[in-house]
Amino acid sequence: MRAVQITETGGPEVMTVVDLPTPEPGPGQVRIAVAAAGLNFIDTYFRSGVYPGSLPMGLGRECAGTVTAVGDGVAGLSVGDRVVTAGTTASYAEECLAPAVQVFTLPDGLDLDVAAASALQGLTAHYLVRSTFPLAEGHRCLIHAGAGGVGGLLIQMAKMIGAEVFTTVGTAEKAAIARGHGADHVINYRETDFAEAVRAELGDAPGLDVVYDGVGADTFDGSLSVLRPRGMMALFGGSSGQVPPFDLQRLNAGGSLFVTRPSLFHYMDPPEGQQRVDELYGWIVDGELDVPIGGRYPLAEAADAHRALEGRLTTGKILILP
Repeated sequence: MRAVQITETGGPEVMTVVDLPTPEPGPGQVRIAVAAAGLNFIDTYFRSGVYPGSLPMGLGRECAGTVTAVGDGVAGLSVGDRVVTAGTTASYAEECLAPAVQVFTLPDGLDLDVAAASALQGLTAHYLVRSTFPLAEGHRCLIHAGAGGVGGLLIQMAKMIGAEVFTTVGTAEKAAIARGHGADHVINYRETDFAEAVRAELGDAPGLDVVYDGVGADTFDGSLSVLRPRGMMALFGGSSGQVPPFDLQRLNAGGSLFVTRPSLFHYMDPPEGQQRVDELYGWIVDGELDVPIGGRYPLAEAADAHRALEGRLTTGKILILP
């Protein structure tokens, strides 16, 4: 089979397409014929060496496709099942392996491209609004990077629930995208201090109930400053860099604030994971949730996909297609 592999860490140029033996699933694993793999920033971290890994290394953490083999001890999954996973480590390939407990069946009527485009990002948005800080009608939230993959899905889900949504973007084009997702207040952070803009819009209101922040270092301080007493900062990523250590007394001074650093995989244990998948993809099949796909790249052009993502040239989800 064909797969993208790296033998050294570095820029996108270290990615090459190679021929590898088709992998055989071990106990508790399934093999998936990949219809589409999703591109995420975490892939660039492994490629560049920010996150350590054993070389040679495949890339790609999520995909949708069809089960082609099951290992010993696997229950509930069969050859031919249409599935999605965010638990593989080498989905830029014609076939990949994944732990069966992190592989979930898909509803009928769902395109596999769309399933791949909404795996990590869609499930991340879902656990944030349903479990980390369960949004309810009337809540006010700030969602950073509202034109991005997770941000756009968060906005749509928040509006479905009935929350008031503030969001940040970096360009006029991305502002239009965020408004298209349903955001109530769109702030261009390159033109305006987002925290000042939020406070001006709130007036005498005590602050926001929650901030969903995947940006990290650049937005953390401002995000804390716009929370109401006992509000929550859900810090789920660090695209601008990791938040440095800080004095926890700031949380007291800000009004007994909460800060959490959640991860998708702590919200996907069975049966919770399948229930989450069922609700997310049910929304998509019913037309309640739109999943914009910003580009499709064949395996041979996976390096170009990385360049586009790292250059902030993408909107919507980027897919790698075997």
